[in-house]
Amino acid sequence: GGGGGGRRRAEEGCAVSDQEAPDTVLYHGGNVTGRPCSSTLHKNLVMVDVIKWPVFSLLSPQELKSIQQACVFGTTATEAVYVTKDNDVFALGVNCSGCLGIGDGQSIAVPKKIDALCGKKIISLSYGSGPHILLATQDGETYSWGLNSSCQLGNGTTGPASLPFLVSSMFCAKKAVEVACGFSHSMVLTSDGEVYSWGSNNCGQVGSGSTTTQATPRRVIHSLEHRMIVTISCGQVFSVAVTDNGEVFGWGNNGNGQLGSGFNGNHLIPYRLTALQGICILQITCGYAHTLALTDEGLLYAWGANTVGQLGFGSRSNQMVPVLITLEKERIVEIATCHSTSTSAAKTHSGQVYMWGQCRGQSVTVPRLTHFSCTDDVFACFASPAVTWRLLSIEQDDHPTVAQSLYREFDSLETSDLKFCVEGKLIHVHKAILKIRCEHFRSMFQSYWSEDEKEVIEIDQFSYPVYRAFLEYLYTDSV
Repeated sequence: GGGGGGRRRAEEGCAVSDQEAPDTVLYHGGNVTGRPCSSTLHKNLVMVDVIKWPVFSLLSPQELKSIQQACVFGTTATEAVYVTKDNDVFALGVNCSGCLGIGDGQSIAVPKKIDALCGKKIISLSYGSGPHILLATQDGETYSWGLNSSCQLGNGTTGPASLPFLVSSMFCAKKAVEVACGFSHSMVLTSDGEVYSWGSNNCGQVGSGSTTTQATPRRVIHSLEHRMIVTISCGQVFSVAVTDNGEVFGWGNNGNGQLGSGFNGNHLIPYRLTALQGICILQITCGYAHTLALTDEGLLYAWGANTVGQLGFGSRSNQMVPVLITLEKERIVEIATCHSTSTSAAKTHSGQVYMWGQCRGQSVTVPRLTHFSCTDDVFACFASPAVTWRLLSIEQDDHPTVAQSLYREFDSLETSDLKFCVEGKLIHVHKAILKIRCEHFRSMFQSYWSEDEKEVIEIDQFSYPVYRAFLEYLYTDSV
């Protein structure tokens, strides 16, 4: 457990325990709108199945296997950008406001390359509600595209852009390490700990000291000027940042107390959250109008809007200052929410995942233990819209479970020893697996059945989607 109320002098730095052992991993997360101060927070890495996001059902098994990174976004979670193992970048979905970055506004069910980004390693990606997209590459470049009615692309205009724009050309030679988007404003954290922002500023969310829309990137200074920032996050119309010694600063809309200052007036410049004085924050993430913060001792604080129980302390009243949230006295290693939802989630060091807040129209006011092994699944299954809260990244698994291995080999041309032909399309399978899993096939593949000698079996009494789903179920236990 955390113990001790999470109090520690911030000057001592953000110490992170190294006690957790890594789990077997297939997919892991890298934050969309905020990264922890230490990669140790992501040592308990677990499998995520991207097919849980419906937009990926448009992809073939081969395309699914090629995915290295993925992000699902949009007002109905029907848009996606993903990166393959060959470092090609693709998009698919509805394409509102040209948010897919493919050069036009046409919806596409077949993935299309974003040529300008192919070959570039994406390290951080975020999306606004328009939507607009902002990402940073390993070389420190920042690109934006999509809706631009409030200058959220940072190119000095209000015209939409359906192709990636190199927005980092607007702030000299600074290298981006993290990006974050709100409803219609954008932020970048640079390698030297500076924060740049632009876009809509009606509540001061750009942090300039005024409420004038900011058309191009400008450094957020005032109380941040001489501080090293290590992570950033955006709510719908507010922004937060964490310093290298664990202090929290916030600015923008504060109508629900989401900045934690104790009153509900907006802040036009960064405000230091004095209520967390002496507590070292490692990770921070913003929901629609609430904020979650994780301490170096594995404790969770929450504040802001609470109309659907997203703060997790048992009621639905807003909180103007941080409140300590307990999860069965277990130390927390990861917290999750995003600006387009009021869903919250957390993972403990033992691997348990809790969720609370908005849950498919229900209000869950206290953290509820789930059967999930990662926070990403909470958003795929329960958030509205069912977006990804961070950039999903795939990592090769040297020690997969039996279930993971079977999942990988369904419809595998490389290892199969039998093909079904349905409506002219081939499905690659393995006789032994079918015999083990299904009595029908156990009988079919007897030496006195003609099918036992065939390499291709024609199926004409079922449609391709139905028969494929049936076979896939034998490999995965899911339809």
